[in-house]
Amino acid sequence: MNLQDMMVHRDSASRSVDKYLMSYEGRVIAVRKHPAVLLPALAVAVVGLVLCAVAGVVTGFWLVWLLWLAALGYLLWRILVWSIEFFLVTEHRVMVIRGVFNRDVGMMPLGKVTDITLERSLLGRTLGYGEFILETGGQKQQFNKVNFMPYPEQLYLEVSSVIFGAQDGSPD
Repeated sequence: MNLQDMMVHRDSASRSVDKYLMSYEGRVIAVRKHPAVLLPALAVAVVGLVLCAVAGVVTGFWLVWLLWLAALGYLLWRILVWSIEFFLVTEHRVMVIRGVFNRDVGMMPLGKVTDITLERSLLGRTLGYGEFILETGGQKQQFNKVNFMPYPEQLYLEVSSVIFGAQDGSPD
């Protein structure tokens, strides 16, 4: 099973991005960011839980739990934002679709992309995500970095083959 088949099965909810496609376009790659993007919000919720538990026991003041509810609300909000944000590649464009109330669709024509770079930090290699840097021929684009990309090596090869054309046969 190749990466595209895996993404179709994993991101079946990505059908919501189809409304941003032109009538002659088809989805080639549609993927959410890696769940590691949720780690800061999860840390806030866990630390908030511990601090509120300690403060509640020490002071006996139960309203301190409202602070933890705020931290939990922040985590739930970040999960919602993550669930509707997509990186999308078609035969003609690269798009990043984000936003809950106001949708923001950043688009770059494939013809403008001159290079794509994959960067992986130590944490990214450990957790399985990377950052794509899309370069254009001297033009400022709405987005040039897409971080927290899942299964980055496979996705990098798939995106590169779409952007720069697939090579027939092996390099030998």
